[in-house]
Amino acid sequence: MERFPVHPDEVTAAWLGGQLGVRVDALRWEPIGTGQVGDSVRFFIEGDGDVPPTLAGKFPAADTASRTTAAMFGLYRKEVAFYREAAPLLDVRAPRVFFADADETGADFLLVFEDVGPARQGDQIDGCDIADARAAIRQAAAIHAPSWARAELLEADWIAPPPDLRERLGAMYPQAQAIFRERYADSLDPDCMAVCDQLAEASSAWFGREDPPQCLVHGDFRLDNMLFDIRGGQEPIAILDWQTVAAGRPMTDVGYFIGCGVGERLWREHERELLDLWRAEMRERGVALTHDEIERDYRLGILHGVSTAVFSAAFVERTERGDANFLSMARGACSLAQARGSIEALKEVI
Repeated sequence: MERFPVHPDEVTAAWLGGQLGVRVDALRWEPIGTGQVGDSVRFFIEGDGDVPPTLAGKFPAADTASRTTAAMFGLYRKEVAFYREAAPLLDVRAPRVFFADADETGADFLLVFEDVGPARQGDQIDGCDIADARAAIRQAAAIHAPSWARAELLEADWIAPPPDLRERLGAMYPQAQAIFRERYADSLDPDCMAVCDQLAEASSAWFGREDPPQCLVHGDFRLDNMLFDIRGGQEPIAILDWQTVAAGRPMTDVGYFIGCGVGERLWREHERELLDLWRAEMRERGVALTHDEIERDYRLGILHGVSTAVFSAAFVERTERGDANFLSMARGACSLAQARGSIEALKEVI
């Protein structure tokens, strides 16, 4: 396999022009986004009339801990495979990709895709309004319905987790919670921390669940992975960061987003509306589900926000914004988990 650039400085005009099939005379880059598992940049390009003025690139994280975690769980290779294999089959608005490759170790990768800016970056810490929440929920259905019961996606080799992944996660999670508790005990409400502790105590059951998958799920469906009013307001939203895509149950994304994404003030007023909107969008795409049919999975899906906040805090680079981000996720997910009895729902399936 021919080596590809793994840092923005390695992307030359000649290489990029070869990938695009156009003449590129010069380019420069600047960092964009807030991701902690991969580093994203915007390329500014000069060339012939067919060359786009800007493109986005995504590279391995410069931070060793984040990069090691991504390689361990196959996150980079999975995102590359998503753009190659799954994105063309879904209705979700993901960026058009021009280059996607990963090495055999899973530690190096490169994505070059369309720049959907100007756009408004979703912000996990600031939350969102109901219009943004509705746009996101519609995109969730645009992932779930087109992939519903599609064996070529749900049973694909690239989507399959490593055979021992569940056992490893179950063993690692109490360690992650110990780090999380030590770091945030003075910052997180005790009732919320209690939910984190209870999930750690039930980690084997949480990670060992074997619910048959129904569709593809994004896996990290929250505001930081969304751009709103893309292309200067020409389109409402695009969904980014497909490193955690998996075969699973749709409420993993929906419960996660309503807990982590919209914040307690918004979900207390609009929770049922958002769930009904998701069901309506699914129904329009041929998948009809009652509220009762999704209730159990929804209560469990909320806990995905808790476990993701805890794991991410423990195993990626620590930053000031990261701390605020993970606390925001935990507060939203834990408050909704308490309101909906999510830990009780998990105990029912043990």
